[in-house]
Amino acid sequence: MEREGKVKKAVKMLSRWIALMAIVVLMSLLESSFSTFDNVMTIFRQTFMLTIMSVGMLFVLLTGAIDLSVSGILSFVGVFTALAATKMALPLPAAVFLGLVCSALFGLLNGFIVTKTRIPALIGTLAMQQVILGISYTICGGKPVYGISPSFKQIARAMLFGIIPIPIVITVVVLALGEFLLKKTYLGHYFYAVGSNEEATRLSGIDTDSVRIAAYTMNGFLAGVAGIIMLARVNSGQPKAGSGYEMEVLTAVVVGGVRITGGEGRISSVIVGSLIMGFLSNGMVILGFNEYYQILIKGLVLLFAVGIDSMQRTGAGGRRKKIKSYKA
Repeated sequence: MEREGKVKKAVKMLSRWIALMAIVVLMSLLESSFSTFDNVMTIFRQTFMLTIMSVGMLFVLLTGAIDLSVSGILSFVGVFTALAATKMALPLPAAVFLGLVCSALFGLLNGFIVTKTRIPALIGTLAMQQVILGISYTICGGKPVYGISPSFKQIARAMLFGIIPIPIVITVVVLALGEFLLKKTYLGHYFYAVGSNEEATRLSGIDTDSVRIAAYTMNGFLAGVAGIIMLARVNSGQPKAGSGYEMEVLTAVVVGGVRITGGEGRISSVIVGSLIMGFLSNGMVILGFNEYYQILIKGLVLLFAVGIDSMQRTGAGGRRKKIKSYKA
């Protein structure tokens, strides 16, 4: 049974990579400029933040929860860091550090609210998104924050060894650390255990609330990292910078094969899901799809991915199949 389960997971992952290749081939046939080196590099640059945030969302989804506040955290970190560097005249490293601390604290607060008050994660984090956005607009007066040192752009534009963009290095480090956490640490295994069977995990002596709070804290921190990269790209704190990112991130991880009800997913799911959304979004822009059609298509993609996941988890007579293992 365990071997059969591994084969099914491998087939599911292979199907995602085949879907990615199909998108690339189709877009290349429809528009020759899609497959050029410059455009492919543009796609990678556009998916840096999505990939980083998706790693955090993976942690939360593995525990059977969800977080819709990530777009608010991204926006807040950009605005707050910009204000700290300009109005407060702090050195850029100090401003960045404070911004990341705030993002982790927001994640921690999300986890505390969801676990201790038992508010449904969907409602609790959606409410927190509005709270965080409200704070962002309040501290900047609803206007972008300019005046950051041009040297800050180097975070987004500098090259390692003259060929590797720094955001790629940051993304690879986040992916590697995420893989290590899930495969080699007890906390990573606890994420899977809580999402697979929370009650059994609790009875085994594991503090499930602390595990989920840790997942939310990491998610908030990684949303903050994405916010710093966004700030470096546009060189201004934009209160609307994260608008819509929560659905982009959720779609990427679900399309990549992460089970939305918890207990199943891996870093490779984040990679393929982010690439699918990146290539799809870029292709629609090149083909001239207007913004409204893009929103429609992305919504349909999310609906399709969640629907497929739901059907795979549903047994005969509509009963859910029992999850026998929480291993990745």
